[in-house]
Amino acid sequence: MINEDFEIRCPTKDPDNIYPQIPGINYNDFKLTPERMPEGQRLRALNSLYNYETRQKNNFLGYQGNQNFDYMDLAKFLNISMNNIGDPFVSGNYTMNTKFVERAVLDYFASFWNAQWPHENTPNEENDDKWANSYWGYVSTGGTEANIFGLCNARDYLEGRAVLYDSGNDENVKYASTDDMPYSIEQYPICCTAEANEKNPNTYIPIAFYSQDTHYSIAKATRMLKVATFHDVGSGKHVCPLTYPNDYPKTFSQSSLDGNGWPTEVPSNDDGSIYIPALSKLVRFFANRGHPILVCFNYGTTFKGAYDDINLAVKELIPILRDAGLYKRKVIYDNKTGKFDIRTGFWFHVDGALGSAYIPFLSPQQSKGIPNFDFRINEIHSIAMSGHKWIGMPWPCGIYMSKVKYQINPNDSPNYIGSPDSTLFGSRNAFSALLLWDYFSKNSLEDLRKKADYSMEMAQYAFSQLRKLERNLEQDLWVDYSPRTFTVRFKKANPNIVFKYSLSEEILLVNGEKRVYNHIYLMGHVTRDLIDQLVKDLYNEHASILDDE
Repeated sequence: MINEDFEIRCPTKDPDNIYPQIPGINYNDFKLTPERMPEGQRLRALNSLYNYETRQKNNFLGYQGNQNFDYMDLAKFLNISMNNIGDPFVSGNYTMNTKFVERAVLDYFASFWNAQWPHENTPNEENDDKWANSYWGYVSTGGTEANIFGLCNARDYLEGRAVLYDSGNDENVKYASTDDMPYSIEQYPICCTAEANEKNPNTYIPIAFYSQDTHYSIAKATRMLKVATFHDVGSGKHVCPLTYPNDYPKTFSQSSLDGNGWPTEVPSNDDGSIYIPALSKLVRFFANRGHPILVCFNYGTTFKGAYDDINLAVKELIPILRDAGLYKRKVIYDNKTGKFDIRTGFWFHVDGALGSAYIPFLSPQQSKGIPNFDFRINEIHSIAMSGHKWIGMPWPCGIYMSKVKYQINPNDSPNYIGSPDSTLFGSRNAFSALLLWDYFSKNSLEDLRKKADYSMEMAQYAFSQLRKLERNLEQDLWVDYSPRTFTVRFKKANPNIVFKYSLSEEILLVNGEKRVYNHIYLMGHVTRDLIDQLVKDLYNEHASILDDE
């Protein structure tokens, strides 16, 4: 019986009449009460949930989520509470963790992303700082967390906050163990941030740049972190350095400009990649005013799957940064002691949530023409990746990777956990690292190459079949495909098809016209039969496609 003094508030309305109705789901079966649910109801609820998820899984086409995986070998670990709290390279006092597994996963990606590995946090020799070029990273909850953490580091780094590797903090921190032995580490002091240069108040005010095809998590990150974008600082205060139409892609619509003649994001090419001439002009405008520069590149954009030509963009930006004194600059981050370092006045982050997971594994034939994205480009500071997209996971996870020399000194290294608090969140999912390890332990490079090539071939097949559908219907269904991607887009279908295949939608401006698109992503679980089924459904229910919307 419930304690009579304990009050439970009743609903003001029946949730079943308020919440969205899901086909095949009776919400009443899932309602929780203070009493234990009857076993029959509980099993009925679980069975209906399983049937729903299985049905949707079998038709899943609209998002970057591979449904083809098998982690049943790891089921026994679900009854163990594990937590990778703190830095992945410091085991800490919370021993119920998989950090040693996480390190193996990070080393694996470091090798394919051409980072210097293994991770080191101590000098090899006196006055030898090569170790600072080794990578640092961790397994995150997904690409969004990795993006937010990357931009957070970028902000602090460009604002002049002390970096970890030479900040002169406690030696126990500098030489923290990586040998799985627990260490209690003294607290970090709160770090100083560089003061503004009297000659130029913009010296430590970074400006962010990202394209109009960038994932919404980047805009979210700039708002959360209070990082100003070029539009925030420029519009209404300066004349835009871009002149329409000369400085824009041919397909860019003037209606995308604000009332002051500024674009809200850097313009994109028609395929979804960033338009480098516009980026260069915008960066030059703010770099010449002394602002440090934060550029977020895309490697597999959300809707079109496009890859920014990062290598070309960096080559174009380097002379601009050198001319503005931002390629390297002296930063005094402790004004009492005069402590300083020499660092870049820019930060280049790569949102590789989709592409960075599979491009390293594509065959030379399939990867031909796809630009590079990784640490072979010396100026890259950080990379984000999503593990649940191309790889496939039962829940979202991701990887953040940077270099030791770019790590920001955390505020605290709590004795409580015996590990620096160097990640975005405290407690971290220890199971995700185990899932990633399991996947790559069971797949050779040749296996992964076949999987990556398969998705590319399925995308090309889907594109050809949808174009064939256009010809059969004698209608323009706006079918389009950015080369070397895993996604195909087309005119929005009717709601039944959208629900059946979990299709995402996006409003795109094409020659000034607003168009509502769906797209499909050709992940590892997608077969020719599933593509043919979609095409058949589009043909049979094409009335809503043919009608003007």
